[in-house]
Amino acid sequence: MPAVPANIRTSLKLLSALKRQLEEDAEQMGMSLHAFMVSTLADAAQRKRLRQTLTQDSADALAVMKASGTGHALEDVRVYFSQLKEHRLGRSAPPAPLQAKKMG
Repeated sequence: MPAVPANIRTSLKLLSALKRQLEEDAEQMGMSLHAFMVSTLADAAQRKRLRQTLTQDSADALAVMKASGTGHALEDVRVYFSQLKEHRLGRSAPPAPLQAKKMG
């Protein structure tokens, strides 16, 4: 069985202005252009997957809310996260858990 290479070569044709920007950004980060581009592409791919997960989780939560008729009012959520922030800053006790309410 042939060995699978750890890295696969690819090439990109970049507009010269974009390449200059990337080179400047890489230099500011103390990275080679290659390392900067690989890191940037990996970050973009991860963000895309996280966005997909968030979208699916949101759709699932909406389906549960519609099926059960219960959920959380936006103002309750805002208050909860405001209280949670204050708690994390050491200014207050932890907030009480949100309780789902009949919606509609």
